[in-house]
Amino acid sequence: MVADDFGRLGRAWSEADYETTDLETVIQDLLTGQYSNPIRIVAFNTAERWSEDVSEDVAHELRRRCDLQMRDLPPTISDFVERHEDRDRRQLTLWLV
Repeated sequence: MVADDFGRLGRAWSEADYETTDLETVIQDLLTGQYSNPIRIVAFNTAERWSEDVSEDVAHELRRRCDLQMRDLPPTISDFVERHEDRDRRQLTLWLV
């Protein structure tokens, strides 16, 4: 589930289709601007009775995919990624052409 900040309207868990809440779909939705200002992402496994904040993992994956595609982070997720990335990110991979 993705928590989104709607500014003056407040924060809320964004509505999602039950069948399409897998990690890949959430990442694609984030990359295509389906969320305006995500603040947190939580994974649930009701069969095993756990939930976990996966914001940092998702932020790393979003950065990795954008780096591989040699593109900037979309503006709708740049604050999210910067907020949840490790503070000591040392060096990006340099691409040789």
